[in-house]
Amino acid sequence: MSSYDGLKTIDILLVEDSKSDAHLTIETLSESRILNQLHWVKDGAEAIDFLYKQGQYHEAPRPDLIVLDLNLPKKNGREVLAQIKSDENLKTIPVVILTTSVAEQDILKSYRLQANCYLVKPVDLDRFIAVIKSIENFWLTAVKFPPSED
Repeated sequence: MSSYDGLKTIDILLVEDSKSDAHLTIETLSESRILNQLHWVKDGAEAIDFLYKQGQYHEAPRPDLIVLDLNLPKKNGREVLAQIKSDENLKTIPVVILTTSVAEQDILKSYRLQANCYLVKPVDLDRFIAVIKSIENFWLTAVKFPPSED
């Protein structure tokens, strides 16, 4: 659904091919004081299926927030981001880029494709958890999400 009202569960789509990063993200967000339902897909093609409710995702909810890695198999994160932001029904969903890339061209291209923010995954475990908690503290606590358009 669209905004946190104290009772609403926030649906988060995590698009991440690293099993360890995904599990750590899921574990960290499961400890959140904000109700959230995290849906994990492992590649860009699955992300598109989820967003368009295709195949095994025919009952998928519309996510309130997408956390997207750039370096994905099948369809990379840049392609997924471009498709999301070019679709009238999806483009209002905030997209947080969470990736290992520090390349200036990736940062610039992500913002040109209308990413809502760009975070670099730290290698250090404690710093990684801190970055995930920063997503929680900002996106799940302070942000008012746009209403669903579907």
